[in-house]
Parts: sequence; structure tokens; C-alpha cells
Amino acid sequence: MLENELKNVRHRMTGPSVTKRLYTGALLLGVATFAVSLIAVSVGPFSVPFSSTFSTMLDLVGFGNSTADPTEQAIIQSIRLPRIFLAFIVGAALGISGGVMQALFRNSMADPGIIGVSSGGAAGAVFVIALGLNTLSAFFLPLGAFIGSMIAMTVVFLIANVGGRFSMATLLLGGIAVSSFLSAITTAVIILTDDLTVQRQIIFWIAGGVDTARWEAVQIASPIILFGVIITIFAARDLNLLLVSEDEARSLGVRVGLVRSVLMISASLITGAAVAFSGIIAFVGLVVPHVMRLIVGADHRVLLPLSALAGGLFLLVADTAARIILSPAELRVGIVTAMFGAPFFVYLLVKNRSRVSML
Repeated sequence: MLENELKNVRHRMTGPSVTKRLYTGALLLGVATFAVSLIAVSVGPFSVPFSSTFSTMLDLVGFGNSTADPTEQAIIQSIRLPRIFLAFIVGAALGISGGVMQALFRNSMADPGIIGVSSGGAAGAVFVIALGLNTLSAFFLPLGAFIGSMIAMTVVFLIANVGGRFSMATLLLGGIAVSSFLSAITTAVIILTDDLTVQRQIIFWIAGGVDTARWEAVQIASPIILFGVIITIFAARDLNLLLVSEDEARSLGVRVGLVRSVLMISASLITGAAVAFSGIIAFVGLVVPHVMRLIVGADHRVLLPLSALAGGLFLLVADTAARIILSPAELRVGIVTAMFGAPFFVYLLVKNRSRVSML
């Protein structure tokens, strides 16, 4: 019996359809992302013709000359492109980390913030704003949020390792406890702050958004997120084996404890970097991996990379919608993802109840 199951695992791990599904999915999502990017660059309070947008983007990669006037080029290069890049990498980070968390906890309802990383980021950002440090430098805010995320992750891991034995159940419960504690602190700071401007800044940040994106933010966040994504993708094969059975994974040479810890830390690092520059954006890490699992299956060698691409596309679409729904005013992208993500996720649960129950 065990021998037959191991043969099935090896077959799934070496199936010829893996590469085809991965490349096909990546191509489709890549084309869709490029198309949405063209729209995102063009629309807004100041509209830019598609011809100017397309020629400017080609000019940036060394093909042809831009036909846009200086004002249009400034808007495209300094305001909209950084926002598009940051939205994509934040969405990719939340998408792939959500896929990892759902796999490790064997629960399709898990999301990147399940072990307190998002709440830690929020608490760190709130303290920076409350102390006025964000007025000294624009990068104190993401720095404070990232430090808060890493402290929360460390505390939760220490709780899960009490007694010298790591427990996923304790990790989950510890994450819930730490998240609740940090959320209470965040709420207390908001209530006790007399300055209405500070209160608005805190609420504005917590709502989530990439409207203040600059190239410096992209340059700082990208390497951290890319590093975590690469580690996660390389561990996808071991994650597949881990989900079949820990005993079978060990028999095939997988260091179960190490793989689990590396994936958890990597997903937390990715989430922390995303939260640091965007605030709390809900449902991307919950909905996207779930939808992609229904489309491409549960092989994480395919699921995780495509969840990253789909997460980037999803957040890019949401951010573009946030810019144009109430133009010239803007919604926070976190509000848009919650408004569209929650009903869509309920629809998926109802429509695919039988299939979801088997995941």
C-alpha cells in the first residue's frame, strides 16, 4: 500500500504536464498583467493617450522613442509606473505567501496574516505615526511596520517552540493571540490620540494602499520579496511531499522540520515586506491561492508561482479600480479588495463546495 502511494507521489512530481501548465499559466497571466498595466498608466484624473503610454513604455526598455510630452512622461515615469510596480509586487507577495500558509496549515481559509505578521506591521506603523517619526523621513513608516512584523513573527515562533517541540497548532493559536493583543494596542493608540490628523493618518494606513509609491519603495521591497519568493518556489517540491504524509516525506529524504520552518519564515518575511509598504490589504492572500488551486490543481510547483503572478494581477486591477471608481477622488485599495474579494470568495465556496471539501 505504502509502495503504491509513493509511486503515485513520484508520478505527480515528475508528470510532463507540470511545465506545460506552469508556462501556459505564466504566459496568460503575463499578457493580462501587461494589458492591465497599459490601462493603469493611461487612466486617472490626468488621462494619458494609449499611444503615448505604449511608446513611453517601449522607450524605457530601449525600443523606439516616446511620443508623450514632458508632462505625460513625468506622470508615467514618476507617479504611475512606481505605483503599478509596487501594486504588482505586493500582490505577488500576498498571493504566494497565502498559498504557503494554506498548505502548511492544511486549511484553504488561512491567509498571510494568520500568525500575526500583518497585525505586527500595523502596530509598528501606528507607533511611528503616533510618535511623529514619519514626519522626519518617509521611510520610517515602512521601517517601523517591517520591524513590527518581524517582532510579531518572532514572538509567535517562540510561543510555538515552548518546551523545545514545535507545534503547528500552537503556532496558529499563538498567532491568533498575538494578533488580538496587537490589534487591541493599535485600537488603544487610535482612541487615546487627541490629534485628529494623526488618527486620520493611522486609519488611512491601516486601510491599505499603494498611492504613495515611489521608485525608492520598489527598490527596497523588491529584493526582499524576490528573495522570499525564490526560496518558496524552490521548496515547492518538498511542500508537495509534506502534504501527502510527513512520514513519506521523511522516507524520501525531506527534512520536514527544516522545510516547514523555512517556508513559514519566508512567507512571513514576504508578508512583512508587503505590509510595510502598502498597509493591510485583505483577501488577496486568501482568495487568489484558493482560486488558482481550483484552476491549476494543488501541485505547489505550479500553484505557488502562478499564485504570485495572479496576486500581482489581482491587486493591480483592484488599485486601478480604486483610482477610477470615484475619480478624481480615490478609494483605498484595501477597501476595494475587501468589497470584491469577500463576496467572490463566498460565491466560490458555495459553487465549489464539493471540490473545496477535498482540498
